[in-house]
Amino acid sequence: MNRPKYTTLLLFFTIAFIASFILAFVSLEKACGISSATCNAVQTSGYESTAGIKNSALGIIAFSILGLITLFHIKKPTKRKKQIIFVGTVISSAIAIYFLYLQFFVIKAICKYCMIADASILLNLGIVLFWKEIYSKN
Repeated sequence: MNRPKYTTLLLFFTIAFIASFILAFVSLEKACGISSATCNAVQTSGYESTAGIKNSALGIIAFSILGLITLFHIKKPTKRKKQIIFVGTVISSAIAIYFLYLQFFVIKAICKYCMIADASILLNLGIVLFWKEIYSKN
């Protein structure tokens, strides 16, 4: 198993989790600063939730699950866990690209914690697509 690859994936899932946690549980004034109109614009836009659930809460759930599966894969690698990590990363990346599109072209405002979460997931996409596993049998 390529332990450094999955350790790096876990690091970026953790960063995305922390960014989502901050957005979910820390007031915008404390997280982004009182003068951060752009962060506030994103977090109070009509795109702040999906199916009535705040996107930050969905991020906490998704990044927790992906992080735990990655941790379990590091401890005991299996082909199934590897596949779940890959699919979860691809789906999360598609959502991250959609959220980036919304921030840049629809809302026209940037939330720094959203950017951290989205960038972390896109970095993970690059890792799962391009970091070759030379010594892996799983």
